Amino acid sequence: MGAQRTTFEKLQRDRAKKAKAAAKRERRLEKNDGEPDAPEVTVPAEGELSAPQLLELIEQVHRQFENKEITLEELEERRTELLARLPIS
Repeated sequence: MGAQRTTFEKLQRDRAKKAKAAAKRERRLEKNDGEPDAPEVTVPAEGELSAPQLLELIEQVHRQFENKEITLEELEERRTELLARLPIS
């Protein structure tokens, strides 16, 4: 008995996945080549921040993510760092 052949639908899914990955890679390269680095959110190195300051910094990070200036991983990392500095009474 021979090996079972791949279905046409599976081949289509694989091709679509590769095309999507190639398009994403192309957009990423265009973004990196065409624009200077995205402005970083400046966060004071030490000390506690007030709640309004923290909220503003988190909003800035989310705006950067929405504008595709940073990746999801960078968003989560920065948000975690900011929330860790939240003063707990």
